Amino acid sequence: MKRGVIYLGRIPHGFYENEMKSYFSQFGTVTRLKLYRNKKTGKSKHFAFIEFACDEVAQIVAETMDNYSLCNRLLRCKVVPEEKINPMMWIGANKEFKPKPYIKEIMMKHNKKKTPEEQKKHIDNLLKKENKKRKKLEEFGIDYEFPGYEAFVKRKKTDQQESVDSTSKSAESKPIKSKLKNKNKKSKEKIKNKG
Repeated sequence: MKRGVIYLGRIPHGFYENEMKSYFSQFGTVTRLKLYRNKKTGKSKHFAFIEFACDEVAQIVAETMDNYSLCNRLLRCKVVPEEKINPMMWIGANKEFKPKPYIKEIMMKHNKKKTPEEQKKHIDNLLKKENKKRKKLEEFGIDYEFPGYEAFVKRKKTDQQESVDSTSKSAESKPIKSKLKNKNKKSKEKIKNKG
């Protein structure tokens, strides 16, 4: 007994794999079903291929369901000839589709910590672009000065040097913990004396 495959087009939203399988099983045994979906969002692409255990059943389904009105949509249903059936079209058939969390992947990629080499490369690219802009402005005869990324990079370097200097000075000064401990002891003694 030959298996028969039908193409089902103009599928409305809400008529998905489970609904299709339960609906078309009234005609005969559904061996494989593949509803095409968007890989990123998981939304239906409104067409599917359904394989029946018998090619005669597929022929009956195609005749019955072609131009059938479902949820204000006219379905397109045709038998797929054997020479046009490709094994690649059944990849992921009879499986629950789980879309890739692409937004999460993009966020992870965007938010991941950059290595010092990557940061340096990024800053160098920004400075190159900025220098190109400055040169273009000069070519057009526009005398315009703006701080830009160059000033930010210089400021960052000076801030880092100041923080290094301040940490070295604080290391030389007396530790703060000992002062706090003495204050805590005195406050506890006062509470005991009052009690």
